[in-house]
Amino acid sequence: MKEELKKIPGVDKLLLDHEIIKLKEKYGVELVTFAIRQILPKIRDKILKGKKVDKINDIILQVKDLIYLIAGSSLKPVINATGIILHTNLGRAPLGRMILNEIEPVITGYSNLEFNLKNGTRGQRNAHISELIKFITKAEDAVVVNNNAAAVMLCLKTFAENNEVIISRGELIEIGGSFRIPEIMKASGAKMVEVGTTNRTRLSDYEEAITKNTKIIFKAHKSNYQISGFTEEVGLEKLSKLARKHNLLFIYDIGSGLLRRPEKLPLEREPDVLSSIKSGADIVMFSGDKLLGGPQAGIIVGRKELIRKIAKAPLMRTLRVGKFTISALSTVISYYLKEEKLLNNLPMFMLLNRNKNELEKLAEKLLQEFKKNNIKAEIVDSFAQVGGGTLPDLKIDSYAVKLINSNKDEKFAEKLFKKLLQLEQPVLGILREGNLLFDVHSIFEEDIQIIYEAVDMILSKERKGE
Repeated sequence: MKEELKKIPGVDKLLLDHEIIKLKEKYGVELVTFAIRQILPKIRDKILKGKKVDKINDIILQVKDLIYLIAGSSLKPVINATGIILHTNLGRAPLGRMILNEIEPVITGYSNLEFNLKNGTRGQRNAHISELIKFITKAEDAVVVNNNAAAVMLCLKTFAENNEVIISRGELIEIGGSFRIPEIMKASGAKMVEVGTTNRTRLSDYEEAITKNTKIIFKAHKSNYQISGFTEEVGLEKLSKLARKHNLLFIYDIGSGLLRRPEKLPLEREPDVLSSIKSGADIVMFSGDKLLGGPQAGIIVGRKELIRKIAKAPLMRTLRVGKFTISALSTVISYYLKEEKLLNNLPMFMLLNRNKNELEKLAEKLLQEFKKNNIKAEIVDSFAQVGGGTLPDLKIDSYAVKLINSNKDEKFAEKLFKKLLQLEQPVLGILREGNLLFDVHSIFEEDIQIIYEAVDMILSKERKGE
């Protein structure tokens, strides 16, 4: 054991290794030295447990791994070949190059984020976007926070802290990341009053629950699941009239953020913000990175006096958004002024607007790339989804390219699926019934070459036994 311990290289010796020198040039001496000093005690512990000292190359590899873990970028661009257009785990709505080009001058230098250029005094960041949101939604006023859960909590805390909020049991939803409406209500200081049942809630259920402590009738859109069969829920207009009758606020968490319905897209069953305002909701709140197609944000629209009270709430400063979100959101919402811009410039709508002929051409192009190097594959029928917690029961006809297992390995698809995720630019496909598929509904044309090269590289290494 003593002989093995003597074989452990010292810090000074490792710092002179040519591979370590390269790391020092890129990451600095301090981090590299720290990594070495973290790894060497682990090598010592292994020897004390009866194992032999690692080879020098293995030690250097461990040092590299630790450095990459600390200083390397774990956030990477991913090729989305799942067919899920608003993939929550992949950042939901892609913004696209065009939006970044438009906002580049604002985010790369200084801007008048909180400076009034007319009078040379301090301004309000919300002013850069509120007029546009008001015009598109026809709401009296608007304010933006960092996500929709924050919007819900801010509204509840502002108008119902220590008071009652009525909500249907069928709308006690869980938002992505395990955020649940009951928990958000509790955190806001509001007292939740549940009415009705999971599948049926009537207008009388709301009315009977109203007390002197009631402040809000709250409705949450069930965007990420569907209840069918023996069901009943109360519409916006009836709830709005009930709220006015009892001098209460009617707040609608629409969640998915469809501002209005573009023609020809499969969004008929999804409620939109414009219609919700017309139906009498006092406040409507929604996400920026779902069906709106923009960056992560929570947008609150409604009656002027209510929005102004929200904007002045102490919690607002902790939830406000920065120049990137405001500039990106402003650009995205400006596309709603002309439908052709919406469909041609916004990646989410461009993907949703694809027809079967376009999809078939994409699938055929990917198939031909695979065939160039004798990678066996075939085009199969598939189905895409909107995703992002929206329209959960909607399946959109699509095509996928399925890889054919030619080496009789039962875990061929699973192994390849995992290896594709370990690349510098990961490729996320679909594991379905023991096969690996690439659905073309959620990929861009420039992704095709990347998918082919990734698969070809991994399979080539396997053939060589690497």
